[in-house]
Amino acid sequence: MTSSHRVILASASPARYKLLHDAGITAEKIVSGVDESVVQHTDPARTAGMLAALKAQAVAAQVTGPALVIGCDSVLAFDGEILGKPADAAEATRRWQKMRGRSGVLHTGHSVIDTATGRHALQGARTIVHFAQVSDAEIDAYVATGEPLHVAGAFTIDGRGGAFVERIEGDHGTVIGLSLPLLRKLLTSLGHDLTTLWS
Repeated sequence: MTSSHRVILASASPARYKLLHDAGITAEKIVSGVDESVVQHTDPARTAGMLAALKAQAVAAQVTGPALVIGCDSVLAFDGEILGKPADAAEATRRWQKMRGRSGVLHTGHSVIDTATGRHALQGARTIVHFAQVSDAEIDAYVATGEPLHVAGAFTIDGRGGAFVERIEGDHGTVIGLSLPLLRKLLTSLGHDLTTLWS
C-alpha cells in the first residue's frame, strides 16, 4: 500500500533530500524562504524547533492537495552560544579554532504537517559531536572549500568535514539534518506509516 500524500521537504538541503531518497522516500523540495533571524531564543532546542515549524508552515501554506510537509532546522550549542550558519569564511575559521578538540551539541528540530487534516507534529533530536584536534592548515583548507559556510555549526559529517568529527553520541541523521527514526515517530503520531511512503 502506498500513500496518496505527496512528501514535500521544506528545505534546500541536498543532504536532507539525499537522506530521504536513500531511505526510499521520494520527496519534492520547496524552499520555505523563512528568514532565520526572526527567531531569537536562548534555548537551542527551542530555536531549532521554532525554525523547523516556521519552515513547514510556510511551505504548507503554498501546497494544494494532500501532502506531508517536513520542515527541519539545525543549530549547534557550543560554549553557551547557539551557532547557525557562519556569516563568512572568517567566522567559520574562528569557530573551528574554538571547536577543535572539544565537543558541542547539535540540535535538529523536526516539524511535519499533514495538509489534508491540518494536524502538526513537532519534536527535536540532539546529538553530541566530538571534534578532532585539527591544525590551522586543516581549518584553512576546509574553510576554503566553502562547505562550512552553508551548514549549521560550520561543519558536516557527510562531506569533507566528516574527517574532522572524531565521534558522535546519538543519531548521525540528526547531525546531517534529519533523523529518520524521529521522522517515523512523527508520521505515526499523525496516522501515517512511513513504509507507505517508500517508492
